[in-house]
Amino acid sequence: MSEPVLISGYGWVSPLGSSSAGRSKETDSGIAGALRSQDFDTNLFNGYSAVHSRAIDLPGQPTAYVPVASCDFDHSLISSVSKVPLDRGAAMALSAAKDALVNAGLASQTTEKGFELGLSGIDPTRVGVFWGSGMAGAFSFDQTAEQIYQHGKRVRPTSVVTIMPNSAAAELALMVKAQGACMTYACACASSSVAMGEALRALRAGWLDLALVGGSEAMLTPGVLASWNALRVLAPVKDSQSNLSQACRPFSQDRNGFALGEGAGAFVLERQSQAIRRGVKSKISLSGYATNCDATHMTLPDTSGQVRAMHAALRDANLQASDIGYVNAHATATSAGDFAEVRSVSEVLGAQVPISSTKAQFGHMLGAAGAMEMVASIKALEHQTLPPNANLSLETVDTEFKLNFVASKGVKAHQPLRHVLSNSFAFGGTNAVLIASNID
Repeated sequence: MSEPVLISGYGWVSPLGSSSAGRSKETDSGIAGALRSQDFDTNLFNGYSAVHSRAIDLPGQPTAYVPVASCDFDHSLISSVSKVPLDRGAAMALSAAKDALVNAGLASQTTEKGFELGLSGIDPTRVGVFWGSGMAGAFSFDQTAEQIYQHGKRVRPTSVVTIMPNSAAAELALMVKAQGACMTYACACASSSVAMGEALRALRAGWLDLALVGGSEAMLTPGVLASWNALRVLAPVKDSQSNLSQACRPFSQDRNGFALGEGAGAFVLERQSQAIRRGVKSKISLSGYATNCDATHMTLPDTSGQVRAMHAALRDANLQASDIGYVNAHATATSAGDFAEVRSVSEVLGAQVPISSTKAQFGHMLGAAGAMEMVASIKALEHQTLPPNANLSLETVDTEFKLNFVASKGVKAHQPLRHVLSNSFAFGGTNAVLIASNID
């Protein structure tokens, strides 16, 4: 069996808070602004929902309102190594990745010296970047279209480089001087989970010693929001004054759609021997991964495909179903999606495993969803506490669902939590399952 692959550092940008401050011009000036790591933890375990209303205002079309979960993040403050203007999603990727590197002891961040890498002694040809995004560049593409067709302005010469799907991964590789594999995965909602899993395989195979992995997404722009609204999968919103704290209700009897989110999650993965050489003593490993395709429908999930993926991830981690102490569900609060996942989890893991969906809190981040939900899963391992289903009570659970839903805030694990499983089930039929574990 190959040596363990450790999660030696991680960072994030999310609607519930980010892994460090400095996300806005106010915090850059030293005035209180963006939420910090401890705020994220509090919001996560207390079931806080960051969902609010946003207007879609497009020329020639009536104003519509949709549910979103946006980040307190000024992307104009993030500079690229390439000097090319960054897409909002790529800026989030760089910010989260810097935090992950600092957390892993591979960089330092001070107000006096700025961001300084510390990768000396690590062969750059054995460092890789694996990144996921479902609609990478969507923010900049939408802005470019607006500049051309609404304002009659010229296209920026660097637009192609800013918008291209592998822009974030390329910027990350430039930042850390990674000369190993630099891969971008676009598998809709499973993108970042696939990126993390494929990096795991590369590390296990001995092709790399260290990988910077994760995903980012920033798509809260008029054209993209209008497209998602037309798909009729978003929770309905009446107007700008609507209270949307209860809008997204996974597993609820009256669930009626999700909210779109934005953000990024980044992780440093490295083989245990490499971590030991650096003096790192991480307690968490990425222990299991599997991916497959339903090959049945573009948007409707297939229970049998999900079942195969979860079984394969358990085999990959050399675990039994009873070893899993918590499931972070993909559940998006759609009728068909939640139903299929409840059936698949019941079949593979049984009815007693604690399960929750954190999409009610920070929205559906599409390509970054798997990464952000892995952050939540790691937090569960670290705090031995289960994230709740934010807008669910035992009285409102769909009567057909017979699972152990985490319906209370701040629930401590009933027994030592050692292994958590995170599902990502995407449009196009791609399924990806990750397992993270506490190691002795």
